[in-house]
Amino acid sequence: MTVSRLIARPMLASIFVVGAATALKNASASAAKAAPVTDKVVPLAKKAGVPIPENPETLVKINAGVQIAAGLALATGRAPRLSAAVLAASLIPTTAAGHRFWEVQDPAQRTQQKLHFFKNVSVVGGLIIAAGDTEGKPGVAWRARHGVRDARREAKRLAHDARREAKLARARIG
Repeated sequence: MTVSRLIARPMLASIFVVGAATALKNASASAAKAAPVTDKVVPLAKKAGVPIPENPETLVKINAGVQIAAGLALATGRAPRLSAAVLAASLIPTTAAGHRFWEVQDPAQRTQQKLHFFKNVSVVGGLIIAAGDTEGKPGVAWRARHGVRDARREAKRLAHDARREAKLARARIG
């Protein structure tokens, strides 16, 4: 692991561990902020057959637990791509619930919520980059493309060898 990854991953993860711990401590207050989002998401999830609790406080606690676990995994370099993807997915409802700037009337508060909203959008962007980071090794898509190319090349070589062997066999017989 490069030094930049060694330093950057814990830095990126820190906001999730600290923020999720705070959300766990203040789950009822966080649940009140989350309710407008959970009231819309839960019925959609249930309609899709996803078993999901209806209580916003329970959902806040689950989200916080996921963020702590994935944040620690990212910080320690354990499954960094998966943990970054999980954090990105968990940050979307967190942002929608916690920073609804479009509903705030006070201009100063609205500005603060807008800054926090777009800070989270930026963090999601960083997490998407981290989720795609193969640490300089070929990714799955690259390996698949090159695997197909190599298989075609090998098939052509085998077909060429088979034609040559058949020609030699005909020459020996005839």
